[in-house]
Amino acid sequence: MTQHMTPLVLAGQPPFAQGGHRLCFVDPRDSNRCIKVRRPDYPLSALRRDKGFPKNLRPLSSFDDNAEEFRVLQQFQRRLGDSVFQHVSRCHGFVDTDLGPGLMSELIRNPDGLIAPSLKLRLWHSGLTPDLEVAINALSHCWRELLVPSRELLLHNIVVQTDPQDQVVRLVVVDGLGSPLALPFHWLPRPRRVARIERLLHRFRQRLQQLDALRTAGGDFPGLRGHLLHYGQEPQP
Repeated sequence: MTQHMTPLVLAGQPPFAQGGHRLCFVDPRDSNRCIKVRRPDYPLSALRRDKGFPKNLRPLSSFDDNAEEFRVLQQFQRRLGDSVFQHVSRCHGFVDTDLGPGLMSELIRNPDGLIAPSLKLRLWHSGLTPDLEVAINALSHCWRELLVPSRELLLHNIVVQTDPQDQVVRLVVVDGLGSPLALPFHWLPRPRRVARIERLLHRFRQRLQQLDALRTAGGDFPGLRGHLLHYGQEPQP
């Protein structure tokens, strides 16, 4: 259910981030929330067309990232409880916008008011510092303890929150949540869930080490994912 009869106007402001399928805007009514909308240049029909058989036979609604994220985060609240939201951005439901249905979620900011950067960008600038290692271990512990269903833990889908001294205090996953498996994750026997989480975390650690090695070797920042389109330093309401 949407919260406004008149669509919220987003078209006049630039998105602060862009993913493969969605644009992310600062909520003009609350600078601590973001609104995710589908990219107008990449409709659901294009998503389905890009999939191979038999996925391209699924209904269009099954390709809606916003609907899927909303469903997953509702399940997190019911099955995992509030503790998961130490490392996952909270969802605040849907709102009508001039760019289509928007999914509202927590926008992670740092003490200077700026939008928290991606783990990919933080690691590239600062390396695997001791405070970042502690935060990485805390995120991994959460995934193990709660058996959080997720897709690959990609560095551009995780943001880094710091304290006033610029020390890392936590990592927050903002995309890529939920299991890609056909069978619901919580239906799997516990040993299979544990094994899957360990594989995800192993590949997560490999990505961290590979990016740090590239940085140390003086390589170029890989790809465009992980950059903010603007810094998002809006005045608090």
